[in-house]
Amino acid sequence: MAGQSAVAAAQTGNNPFLRFVAALSTLAGWCSAAMIVAAVVITCQMIFIRFVMNGSTVWQTEAVIYLAIGSTLVGLPYVQRLRGHVNVDLIPLALAPRARYVMAIFTLSLSIAMVAIMLWYGFEFWHLAWERNWKSDTIWGVRLWIPYAALPIGFALFLLQLIGDLVAIILKIEKPFGLEET
Repeated sequence: MAGQSAVAAAQTGNNPFLRFVAALSTLAGWCSAAMIVAAVVITCQMIFIRFVMNGSTVWQTEAVIYLAIGSTLVGLPYVQRLRGHVNVDLIPLALAPRARYVMAIFTLSLSIAMVAIMLWYGFEFWHLAWERNWKSDTIWGVRLWIPYAALPIGFALFLLQLIGDLVAIILKIEKPFGLEET
């Protein structure tokens, strides 16, 4: 990837909005990592209870599933901030700087629209679970609005990071697709 450092995190400059978004995305990344660690600890505890103590487990499997899904959704803005997603830059490399800029604005705007729609429906789904007091069909009977909260939280933070990325490109704090002008 031409012109990119080993870790190409989103640039913030001295812009307070971009620094705030970067801090939120980093916090989300730490929360996501904590959820993964919690899922690993719970899995180890479940193995110990089942195979060493010969006991039954009630809540562990369900908790690990919710934590894994939650960590994925809450971790979205952090991955976007670090540019950790799969990146194919063949087309941006072939474009002139102005066309690359237009393409970056277009793709970020389209991404923002799609994530906003997902946020809307994720919030609606979470609110339905909250309003109707849905519970899982397991013995544990977890109130589903708790794990479903990862949908609106994760997508809201992801949307905020995408908006920050768009602002950084418009203000010329960051280069489109992280590529230097050729």
